[in-house]
Amino acid sequence: MFCLEGTGAMSHFSLRHAPDITHEPIIFSGLCVKGEHGNMARVMEGPIPSWKIYGNKAESMNPGSGLFAKHFGLPRFESSSFHARFPFGTVELNDNRLPVEASITGWSPFIPLDADDSSLPAAALEITLINTTDRPVELVYSLHAANFMAFNKSTKQRVYSAKSGKGFVLEQSPAEGKPWEEGSFSAFTDHPNAKVDCAWFRGGWFDSLTMVWNAIKEGQSAEKPEVTEGKPSPGGSLFVPLTLAPHDREVIRIMLSWYVPETKLIEGVEAAKDPNWAGEYHKPWYAGKFATISEVSEYWFRHYDSLRERSLKFSNTFYGTSLPAEAKDAITANLTILKSPTVLRQTDGRMWGWEGQQLKEGSCSGSCTHVWNYAQAVSHLFPDLERSLRVTEFTEGQDERGHQNFRVPLPIQPASHKYHAASDGQLGGIMKAYREWRISGDTEWLRKYWPQIKQSLTYCKELWDPDGIGVLIEPHHNTYDIEFWGPDGMCSSIYIGALKAASLMSEALGEPANEYEELYRKGRNYLEQELFNGEYFEQKIIWEGLRAPDPAKLVPQGNDSYKAAETLEGPEAWNVNYSKEAQELLQQEGPKYQYGKGCLSDGVIGAWIAEMCGLGDILDRDKVKSHLLSIYRYNLKRDLSEHANPQRSGFALGQDGGLLLCTWPRGGQLSLPFVYSNEVWTGIEYQVASHLMSVGCVEEGLDIVRVCRDRYDGSIRNPFDEYECGHWYARAMASYGIIQGWSGIRYDAVERALYVSPKVSGDYSSFLCTASGYGIAGIRGGEVFVEVKDGTIEVDEIYLVERIAAS
Repeated sequence: MFCLEGTGAMSHFSLRHAPDITHEPIIFSGLCVKGEHGNMARVMEGPIPSWKIYGNKAESMNPGSGLFAKHFGLPRFESSSFHARFPFGTVELNDNRLPVEASITGWSPFIPLDADDSSLPAAALEITLINTTDRPVELVYSLHAANFMAFNKSTKQRVYSAKSGKGFVLEQSPAEGKPWEEGSFSAFTDHPNAKVDCAWFRGGWFDSLTMVWNAIKEGQSAEKPEVTEGKPSPGGSLFVPLTLAPHDREVIRIMLSWYVPETKLIEGVEAAKDPNWAGEYHKPWYAGKFATISEVSEYWFRHYDSLRERSLKFSNTFYGTSLPAEAKDAITANLTILKSPTVLRQTDGRMWGWEGQQLKEGSCSGSCTHVWNYAQAVSHLFPDLERSLRVTEFTEGQDERGHQNFRVPLPIQPASHKYHAASDGQLGGIMKAYREWRISGDTEWLRKYWPQIKQSLTYCKELWDPDGIGVLIEPHHNTYDIEFWGPDGMCSSIYIGALKAASLMSEALGEPANEYEELYRKGRNYLEQELFNGEYFEQKIIWEGLRAPDPAKLVPQGNDSYKAAETLEGPEAWNVNYSKEAQELLQQEGPKYQYGKGCLSDGVIGAWIAEMCGLGDILDRDKVKSHLLSIYRYNLKRDLSEHANPQRSGFALGQDGGLLLCTWPRGGQLSLPFVYSNEVWTGIEYQVASHLMSVGCVEEGLDIVRVCRDRYDGSIRNPFDEYECGHWYARAMASYGIIQGWSGIRYDAVERALYVSPKVSGDYSSFLCTASGYGIAGIRGGEVFVEVKDGTIEVDEIYLVERIAAS
């Protein structure tokens, strides 16, 4: 991954299967406009942002050394602006002193249902130059890059001519016994005028960059072959000299590709801690398809036009709908997560994900089930990849008892089971297995994994609902990194959703479903009668009389078992520290980190997952709607200046607006409520927003989306990097759920049926992606319509209904 910034700069170069967010090497485009009275030369970027010049945020730029070894001091365009139309982003460069208009469009292949071509290690820059005068203009476009793949002076580095098109390759060879050091980056063009310089000036201090700038300002375009003697070339350049007729335009296509076939990446494998470890490390998907950088580049070069056409077809289809602008913005901004180091693929094609990305390493490994619970994009756009997550959960992630490790190793292999299960993640996986079945229409896939799905649910019931009351009563771990004690609307709504899904799957496979259905109804009744307070669903804190011991005394033993500590000051649970004062608080309020009478934004998340999965209403619709409107009323803040947040405040603070995870409008706020309760998470904002839309509260849902996206306007936060525990955080892909929430449209491949429950009045159109094709669907002239843009969508039945409800 690398990023195209709003100035036209390229940054965040993270090509070695790990984030390197502050990595901004010397790589830039140059432009020389020749004239009778002298040349005008520019770096094709707008002004340097102030935060890069000085201060802690610019630390990676060496501000204390005057921005050493940067091209920031070279002349550039007067101003720039950025326009996104995913997967394309265009930078308009403005300079009234030049006789040309210039823009840079960056993109990489993104084609729904084609995971392989969408996973290519490739990107493009399309440079558009327009002569704005009545006379011919002679100019030279150029691209320059230091060999940023080189990082070990003891091994061989090269800069040589690319085999595809005209360009150069930056290469680092591996040291002996260190295959992960190998890496290559290629830049080439199909322009017939292109010339390549593989031999930068070799010297000290600022010699190389100075000589590069001399070549730019003088309008040079010299061919120089690879250096074969002495030190390697510090970098490479390509030049495209051309003459533009009056008011003519030219597009120069720069194709970029990279190849790092080996890694030293391994997660969750105990044996790998041995310094003599000789086992396997993660190997990227593309290393199984391509043997060299030349093969990658040749594929990119040969298929460029079709890949662009197919990516543009998706973009035009999506943006051609009547989805509100703020919805399109929120959805596409988070599709960038799929292009980030958050998502990895093995050579067998299976997907594995971090939660997010820190500056130099992934954050929270293992395709964490209770985080990826929220992500809706992959299941629709790349359903094969999403199904691979389910397969991992129910095979490598699950043991014979049904216990799931909610973090699976990388490379994917059987997980250890020394840690407690995550109730929301494991139960959510059962609901998502139902979703994957309905999206794919593949009943044999469901039949294959049904025994593991059943065992998973049995394990959850026996551990957290041993008396079969239909709600989770024993302490259960969840996405807030703590345990809830006693039944709560959040996790128990996921539980009854899993029970309902199991009932329907069991019935479809010809097995008895009564046990699941009866327990579902008991749980639903408990939630509606015992946890709904007339406005919203609460938590009933219970910590005495359970099978689990006193929370102040328990010590986890793995496999969700406990033993009592020898003393109250003895070892405790990893996320609970019961000091003497905490024990006093326990007697007064119950265990730490609960929400009790709070209005929880995730309080009926099981009903939302059910909606997204096509299960319908698993709880009384009016009560769910009341809960959601309570969240909107109490938890959405337009200004957080008076909000006290001793937790992680960077997500939203001061005059920012945001949806708080929890408030206590009826009183009863605990002294130490659950961890993160005072924070704002975009993934939960989108979960609530899309759920509100699905129950008919469209404007309220869009209001939350607008408040959220206002924080990501580019002035402080990156509009294309919604973060939580790390950048490009997977939970934010909940924004894709807005499509179904707003449109009320869902396709069922098992029935080959289109369900349409309009949430807006009049005609409308929305994006629809199925496992076999995508297009636009909606209401036109009062009638349901489907326009297939790619692939096929077989529709035998159309159900135009007010609401789909679980019976």
